[in-house]
Amino acid sequence: MSVLCYHAVETDWHSPMSVAPPAFEQHCRWLARHRTVLPLDEAVRAMSRSGRLPRRLSALTFDDGFACLHSEVLPRLLRWGLPATVFLVAETLTPQGRAVDWVDTPPAYPLRTLTLDQVLEMKDAGVDFQSHSWAHRDLTSLSYDECLEDLRRSRDLLGDLLGVSVTAVAYPRGRHDAMVRTAASAAGYSRAYALPERHETPGPFAVPRVGVHRGNGTGVLRLKESPPYLAARTSPVYQRVRAALRAARMVRRPSVPHR
Repeated sequence: MSVLCYHAVETDWHSPMSVAPPAFEQHCRWLARHRTVLPLDEAVRAMSRSGRLPRRLSALTFDDGFACLHSEVLPRLLRWGLPATVFLVAETLTPQGRAVDWVDTPPAYPLRTLTLDQVLEMKDAGVDFQSHSWAHRDLTSLSYDECLEDLRRSRDLLGDLLGVSVTAVAYPRGRHDAMVRTAASAAGYSRAYALPERHETPGPFAVPRVGVHRGNGTGVLRLKESPPYLAARTSPVYQRVRAALRAARMVRRPSVPHR
């Protein structure tokens, strides 16, 4: 089975990143009835060397730390008794904060991230918090020293604010290379999480996850939970077909500005 990765659960944000609340409720119900959802650290210890969980085991993760996790996700996690890990962009919790400028398909309204009070309330309710870097930059675009500094700052700040040892990081956009993986280890993390879209060799600093997107019903969720899904998605054949479909869409449609 798979480690699942969500981003947001919002009604009015029509983006692949944002699952509608009724759909997320259905996901929680299905997972509670048909899977054993483990805390992330416990799930990873049960993983095979290929990055797969044993049958009927799963884990829930949420990237970016959007404010909707407090209003929409926490009540449902508690209702269905599901553990989860949230990966926070550490700079959003500093006094100056950080605007959400890393989203390609933003809504018409400004996106908000969790406040420290909300994070601490969720932590007291049993939600695990780990690092999603300092500023959500593409870590592969940084120098080694810049990457190391970013990851260390995030780990140190979150550890101080939460009073826990921060041992895991989810790479922004899932992007990593050998330099980033080395920096993550040197920054003091014991595991790092990716979102592979092409073949990757799983390991402690490239733990695979599967993204869950808007429009994914429980049937799609079950498919994404199945062992062959990640292997098929990251295969060279899938990548060639995906590139061909994208090229065909670009021919049929005029280009639109990137947001």
